[in-house]
Amino acid sequence: MSNERLRAVMASGGWTHGRLAESAGVDPKSVERWVNLGRTPRRATALKAAETLGEDVHALWPALRQARAARAVSPELVALYDQRADVPVSTYVNLFAQVRDHIDVLVYAAVFLHEAYPRLNDLLRERAAEGCAVRIALGDAHSENVQQRGREEKFGHGIESRCRLALMHYRPLLGVPGIELRTHSTTLYNSLYRADDQVLVNAHVWGVNAYGAPVWHLRRISDGGMFDMYADSFGAMWDTATPVEG
Repeated sequence: MSNERLRAVMASGGWTHGRLAESAGVDPKSVERWVNLGRTPRRATALKAAETLGEDVHALWPALRQARAARAVSPELVALYDQRADVPVSTYVNLFAQVRDHIDVLVYAAVFLHEAYPRLNDLLRERAAEGCAVRIALGDAHSENVQQRGREEKFGHGIESRCRLALMHYRPLLGVPGIELRTHSTTLYNSLYRADDQVLVNAHVWGVNAYGAPVWHLRRISDGGMFDMYADSFGAMWDTATPVEG
């Protein structure tokens, strides 16, 4: 449902999506969602936008009268899985197949993707050829953090071997325009599988293998939400990661 009140205020003042977005410090797509889909922005953003337009925030976004803190479940949550093993591989494949702009993968190994879907590299090549930016970050097998994870999960050198195996799976993508492959040595709190405005977050639980830990599926709705938090985290990690040489 569209926000007719906001649409009328913008029209009366000659405001475009881009102009309001710049004033409110958000992406024009966010303003489009406010107007055409009736989305409610975060309170701080709503206050700034309303002030810019010279309107009462509660007149523009009645939904803000209901405290966001009272919500038991984030509106960005699409699905929650008890463990990664419950997530069909088709979920990952379908998300990646539909992207237009971004695929980001942050894992230590996650060789289950190639094992369950041998065409994964072909799919990534296809998306990159269509202009999608693909970034893959794998665990550095020599990293103390990777080795520590193996000890904690009682998996020993197994996780190091899987990091090396994952790198072998992705190596054929080196040099493909639009695809970047790096290794990282960070403490991995969550594995991330991002496809444009959606992300699958595999939580890591001390002493539990990743396949037995929970996964939540998020879809970005507004600025500064849970999705953005994980997207920003990926960006910060990526800046510290090491490009894989051919």
